Amino acid sequence: MSFTDSDPSGEEAFSSSVVLEQPAAAPESLLASADMPPQRQITEEIGQLHAEAARREAAGDEVPATLYDFAPYRSSILRHPTKNPRLVDPETIELFSPAFGERDIAAIERDLTLQHSGEPLGERITITGRVLDSWGRPLPNQLVEIWQANAAGRYIHQRDQHPAPLDPNFTGAGRTITNDRGEYFFTTIKPGPYPWKNHINAWRPAHVHFSLFGVAFTQRIVTQMYFPGDPLFPLDPIYNTIRDQKDRDRLIATYDHDLTVPEFSMGYRWDIVVDGPDATWFEPEGSH
Repeated sequence: MSFTDSDPSGEEAFSSSVVLEQPAAAPESLLASADMPPQRQITEEIGQLHAEAARREAAGDEVPATLYDFAPYRSSILRHPTKNPRLVDPETIELFSPAFGERDIAAIERDLTLQHSGEPLGERITITGRVLDSWGRPLPNQLVEIWQANAAGRYIHQRDQHPAPLDPNFTGAGRTITNDRGEYFFTTIKPGPYPWKNHINAWRPAHVHFSLFGVAFTQRIVTQMYFPGDPLFPLDPIYNTIRDQKDRDRLIATYDHDLTVPEFSMGYRWDIVVDGPDATWFEPEGSH
């Protein structure tokens, strides 16, 4: 389920199309490649596919922003839908969907460092930004959820077993509601990179997963926020399924010293645009 980015006018900010729910995928660390190529080969494949997409675009072809069946991302065939979304009556879906209101979300849920009795390990950070439509108008009352690995790059997930320590004082999930200015705020720990077995010595850049709901549970987008200056960017095939650098840049937060909390946390700002030509990249419907 997702917001649509097909209407640059902004008149239709959301999509009512949905796909059938699939079992949650395991963390990327389990999606081992069959051939296990070296990083050099993966990087070369990324460069070739980007060059081919640029050539096609220059020739007048319509090339999607995200390159599906992206060979360097070895399990991509398992990670995106192969069939068109099934159109359903959104009002009928809402009769069977969870419901939430502002009173259902506690203010403490946006601080991932206060969920346990002890202090979590790692660099504390503040993340804030605005949720906007294609005209730059704020979208209030949007449910924003995040989940992430801990400072060592480990998820609390029974199938994530790579040898990095779990943190008993960090679960890695939070949620909040945007205010009247479309703003969200989170306090958390900067996640670490982690191995994921797409190829030999494959590491994912540090990132935070974001999920946003519109005014209904049929209106959902899922995306990832990255941190500036990560040396893993050119090596990561998931990040590079987005063919244009300007689109990839929209996923990278900006360090903002005014957001730092003295003696406590660093600060990052990241706005999310839900539709139009400047929309933030979202994961395809049905992927995890």
